[in-house]
This record gives sequence, C-alpha cells and structure tokens, in this order.
Amino acid sequence: MKIVSLEPAFEHIFWGHVNQDIPHHYFFAFDWKYNRNETKILLALERNRIDGMMLVYRQSVVHLRGSCETVKAFLERLDLEKVELQALEEHKPYILERYKPTITHEMMLMVLRKGEENLHLKHPIVKLDATEAEQITAIMKKAEPEFWGTVTSQNVIDAVNRGVSWLGIKVNGELVSIGNARLTEWGGLIGVVATHEAHRNKGYATSIVSVLVSQILEKLPITMIYVLSDNPSAIRVYEKVGFKRYKTYFFMRGEKR
Repeated sequence: MKIVSLEPAFEHIFWGHVNQDIPHHYFFAFDWKYNRNETKILLALERNRIDGMMLVYRQSVVHLRGSCETVKAFLERLDLEKVELQALEEHKPYILERYKPTITHEMMLMVLRKGEENLHLKHPIVKLDATEAEQITAIMKKAEPEFWGTVTSQNVIDAVNRGVSWLGIKVNGELVSIGNARLTEWGGLIGVVATHEAHRNKGYATSIVSVLVSQILEKLPITMIYVLSDNPSAIRVYEKVGFKRYKTYFFMRGEKR
C-alpha cells in the first residue's frame, strides 16, 4: 500500500472511486472541487486502486474512509492537536488511541432517491435571505447548542452568498422553523433543520424538509441528510418524507493525546 497526496495525476482514480458511492464520499468531492485551497486529501493506493482516503479541511475537520489498516496508517500521519472527525464505527478504537474526545456521537447518513419521496406540505413556507440571518442564528443556537453554538449571523450570510437555500415558517411574523440545503452536481445535501422549542410537534419540520426535497429532486436524482442516531423524532420526520437509513459514522471532537 502506498499513501500519496491527491494531485492531478491521481484525479481520474479519485473521481472514479468517489462516484461509485457519492453519499459516502460527498465531502471529499465537495471540498476538493469547491474548497481546494483549504483541503488536503491523502489516498491509500493498492495497485492503482484506492483502498481508503483521508480528508483534512481547514486543518481541523477530518474524514476517514477505508479499511482499518488504512485508517491506522492515515492516523499515523495526522498531526493535528484538535480535530472534528468523522469515520466509520469500526475505526473508533484506533481514533481513540490517538485522540481524547470532548464529545462523541453516532451520526446517521440518510438518503432519498428520486421517485421515493413522500412529501407532506401542510404549512406555508417562505424563502429566507440574509436580512433574517440573526433570527436564523438564534433558532440554530437554541435548537442544537453543541453543534451550532458558535454559529454567527455572518456565517449564515456567507452561506446565503455561496448559494445555500434557506426556507422557513413564520407564525405571527416570527420565524419559528428553518431549513437549508445546498445543491451540487452530485446531489442535494440538507444541512440544517431546526424548530423553536415552543413550536415543535406541529409538522413544521416535515413541511420544510418536504419542500427542500422537492426543490432538490426537481434538478437532481438524490438528496442526503445527516442526523444523530439518538434523535428518533428527527429520524421519524425524515423517514416520513422518504429518507432511508444509509450508513452510520463515529463523530467526535477532541484533542491529541
């Protein structure tokens, strides 16, 4: 096995490998194409066949794919003091040997393919823009402080400017539920779904996800979403709309031991 940096000479191998399973390799494809200046990818090659890959984005976000032996080899080359890391559950023991976690989760990837959608639109949806960034940020922080506690209004504005589509539901003029999605040539990724605590269990999230799915599948054959495995209410919403469970991952934030 040979470990090399992804360079132009290996791009045809990389894209051939990634395109076999876009949901599993979505962030490799996305960051390499759209954030290349901030992205490094290592390939584990076995006779010109990819046995695994490691993505490092902004010197902090790490994604690992491949066999256990390959992942161990990648981890030996990973010299970051702090990481936000995603890998398969089977890789967890090797990661924990090198990094002490501050938080860990099992993350589920769910996938919906065109023709499998079961849309439920019961509430009026409005398109959101940068002028509502502060309200969007407030809902995100309250809904999931562990993941979105550091999100700023500027982050939301930047996302709007990069083409992320934001939708919401308003009650008496107040924004109470939000969702967003990003479309690429490989598929659509729903990134945020959140509802103010006082307005939950009314089907707002189901309506927003339904509209996002409809918009994505008008142009693309597949849509994806990540959800914590211990969030059954969110999983029920996504399954109701037609998402199916695809893969689970070990997610952690931590520091080098």
